[in-house]
Amino acid sequence: MSEVLSGLLADLAAESAQLRAAVADLPDQRWRTPTPAEGWDVATQIAHLAWTDECAVVAATDPEAWERLVAQAIADMEGFVDKGALAGGAVPPAELLARWDSSREALADALRGLPDGARMQWFGPPMSAASMATARFMETWAHALDVYDALEVEVEPTDRVRNVCHLGVRTRGFSFATHGLTPPESVVRVELTAPSGVLWTWGPEEAEQRVTGSAWDFARLVTQRVHRDDTDLVAEGEEAAQWLTIAQAFAGPPGRGREGA
Repeated sequence: MSEVLSGLLADLAAESAQLRAAVADLPDQRWRTPTPAEGWDVATQIAHLAWTDECAVVAATDPEAWERLVAQAIADMEGFVDKGALAGGAVPPAELLARWDSSREALADALRGLPDGARMQWFGPPMSAASMATARFMETWAHALDVYDALEVEVEPTDRVRNVCHLGVRTRGFSFATHGLTPPESVVRVELTAPSGVLWTWGPEEAEQRVTGSAWDFARLVTQRVHRDDTDLVAEGEEAAQWLTIAQAFAGPPGRGREGA
């Protein structure tokens, strides 16, 4: 296993452990607390993470079962994801928590078991083990924000958020394409200040299109957990500014985003 994958899995485990600690001792009724995602309570958020981990395990280990899963998704494009989350969230919290624990461990084992250079199928383009680990981190981090918001839990930002920022930068072209727009040919310079205070950069220094600001705000923006106007991000250049209005690091159709404060 590569050092990159090892580091990503360690970050994913740490982020998951932080979220688990926030929900593990909740009274059953608190699992029914609504979150910012319409129709999803805390239990639904955790069930979605467990369900997606299980889908990823199937994609990495069982091609025939994966084809059946894709057929189910195609047959119900609008409701496939919600149905899995809502059904999973309906079980007793202890059962749901055990399911999530099992799915996370199974996913880590599956990704460690992929041969170097191998790509696994997914609902979008095939992914390497490292790409899948990054995507799972991004989604865990984003859904954790929804849970923390619902439960009014304050969390200390960590530099693990770099994984989300990296994915957010890499999906710039996808953000345009998923909105039916032609991705710009220009390159962009992204300079983000990490929670620790260090500067993270992507793209050439001489790029005319630039985005600067806090890494935490950028990560929240590309996961659509904050409105553009409620961030400290600064865009230089028309295409950089447009990107920040449609940024999306997750697969699927454009999300609704969040209302401004």
